[in-house]
Amino acid sequence: MKGGWVYMMADRYRGTIYTGVTADIGRRVEQHRSDGGSRFVKRYGLDRLVYTEWHDEIEFAIAQEKAIKKWCRQWKVDLIEQANPNWEDLSHLINA
Repeated sequence: MKGGWVYMMADRYRGTIYTGVTADIGRRVEQHRSDGGSRFVKRYGLDRLVYTEWHDEIEFAIAQEKAIKKWCRQWKVDLIEQANPNWEDLSHLINA
């Protein structure tokens, strides 16, 4: 089985957050930025990749995404800030 990414997009520091899952993070970020991604990302102008988490199995990534989506907002903020305290756009690290 192929692995996958859990990721979070935001519009600004501590702004609106979208959580997603994909096998190809670079392509998915490009889809979001070219209005080919989710309607939520398009509606709220979420253009910063602020969090990524790799899993060797896509099924685990999907389960993790579902779990994170049930979390309260503060837990999501805490997760992002553990890895990316300034909410910088990380897409340059994946060549998106």
